[in-house]
Amino acid sequence: MNRPIHFEIQAVDPERAAQFYTGVFGWDIQKWEGGMMEYWMIMTAPKESTEAGINGGLLRRPAETPPQQCGANAAVITMLVENYDECAEKITKAGGVVAMPKFALPGMAWQGYFLDTEGNTFGIHQADVNAK
Repeated sequence: MNRPIHFEIQAVDPERAAQFYTGVFGWDIQKWEGGMMEYWMIMTAPKESTEAGINGGLLRRPAETPPQQCGANAAVITMLVENYDECAEKITKAGGVVAMPKFALPGMAWQGYFLDTEGNTFGIHQADVNAK
């Protein structure tokens, strides 16, 4: 099975969003220095925690904010997969489309984003220390 391992929240003002989530939920949100893009890492529990849950990220919204009454508008779940290319092929054969092509998180993983048959964005992530 391929379980969710990461979530991302988009924001017009990431600093304001970080203050909101820190204040409301007590999350530790730190700007990721040295990354390819402006990004904040979200730790929803201390590293040594045994609580169920996943950690995530916060990034600047790349498009206009959807209206408030639309229900859902920009939290993305990423699934851990064993083989990125095989999974990407399954996604497209099932009717999904590439939203953001495969890219390297250098020294960490391969990442990419897709749209499902209903237009929902999701990511897949293959751990690979040789990714570059």
